[in-house]
Amino acid sequence: MTAPILDSAAPVALSEGDRLAVDGLALKVRVSPRRRRFALTVELDAAVTLHAPQGCSKADAVDFVRAHRDWVADKVALRERTRPLTPPKRLVEGEVFRYLGRTHRLTVDHECAAEAPVRLVAGRLVLSATHASDAALGRAALTAWYCRAGRRWAVGRLQPWAARMGVPEPALDVSDLGGRWGSYRPGPDNREKGRMSLGWPLFQLPIHLVDYVIAHELAHVKVHGHGPGFWALLGRALPEYEERKAELDELGRRMWMGDLTQKDE
Repeated sequence: MTAPILDSAAPVALSEGDRLAVDGLALKVRVSPRRRRFALTVELDAAVTLHAPQGCSKADAVDFVRAHRDWVADKVALRERTRPLTPPKRLVEGEVFRYLGRTHRLTVDHECAAEAPVRLVAGRLVLSATHASDAALGRAALTAWYCRAGRRWAVGRLQPWAARMGVPEPALDVSDLGGRWGSYRPGPDNREKGRMSLGWPLFQLPIHLVDYVIAHELAHVKVHGHGPGFWALLGRALPEYEERKAELDELGRRMWMGDLTQKDE
């Protein structure tokens, strides 16, 4: 059942799952008893979500959205400009996959060992026939390979960038981050080593863009958020960061994010 769209002038309180209309902007409402203030997020598909405290006044929610209308418009426009363009891939002979900016044709191998279903051999990405015949198995094997290969490569990049930026080197993992290129989590009470996570699709991009994401996340070791201090630190280590960010926004939307289509489509 579709949640009703609430008119901004209506007196009822906000509830979880409502849709709020404010000056032509439609927002999905998420309510949490743990939240103490309003927040807005613009999702990857450009949908807008209002996060609200439990029992909040809808009039206050409307005022908050209106006060941040320009921010929302800018973020929606950015999401539209960076909406993914790459179609799903097929697990068939000759399909193109990328690794660190280079293209590799897929080879389906009927004799591939079960314990190594994906290998990079002589410029070809080799996938076992068993995994190629099953979309779920194939996707899992390919993303696991990107995670392993990406982490092996990235481990050697952390120390030089961390030294250049004057920050301690964090622990590293590569996983599925749901569309994000990377994230950084400080250690408990900032006493233990923090952890950098990189999304597996990142390793399809050219090396200089992977380096940009690594430097970006390392800047968060010292500076939370994206205020002037963050960009100043990143700029000292990577003066051309604005050009790389723009290139990532454009090229990144063309990378494969794991969607597969059936062979006979």
